[in-house]
Amino acid sequence: MDKEILIYSSYNCGYCDRAKKLLDEKKISYREINIQDDPTEREVMLKKASGRRTVPQIFIKDVHIGGFQELHKIVIEGNLEKYLADG
Repeated sequence: MDKEILIYSSYNCGYCDRAKKLLDEKKISYREINIQDDPTEREVMLKKASGRRTVPQIFIKDVHIGGFQELHKIVIEGNLEKYLADG
């Protein structure tokens, strides 16, 4: 499961912090790209997220799931393991 979750984030983003905290609490690793540190990644994020400009934008195994609220819903419903499972 190592680094199968990608989070596009920025500084001073409460929802970014909440998404990372949620994954940390579940002991699930993720890769974070801060679009303020690397503005070229913002363009990559926009393309991958169908033009969505807000952060976080979260991908599980290259599937765009949305932001914190969508991640939280997946966790609450007990479906995160399904998203991370092989196949």
